[in-house]
Amino acid sequence: MLALHDLTWEPNEDWRQEAACADAPTELFFPMEEDPSGSRLAKEICAACPVREACLQFALSTNQSEGVWGGMDADDRRRLRRRIRDRRRRLAS
Repeated sequence: MLALHDLTWEPNEDWRQEAACADAPTELFFPMEEDPSGSRLAKEICAACPVREACLQFALSTNQSEGVWGGMDADDRRRLRRRIRDRRRRLAS
């Protein structure tokens, strides 16, 4: 799981070459419909990806608002950001 300090992105994108999705159609990771089942196959590919955390870190650090990144769709990432933000607030108080 990502730590609070992991949200700073270093501009090294070598991880993309090792991604399980490298040869998959982009549309798979950016489904048109709002239906959660539209991202199911993308999430299955991500589940076996060796660079899943780097991908998710990239998405969070660059505030990607669409698509499946690191096995999380936009709603999943919003919830994760909220949990991280809340954890930071608790630690600061």
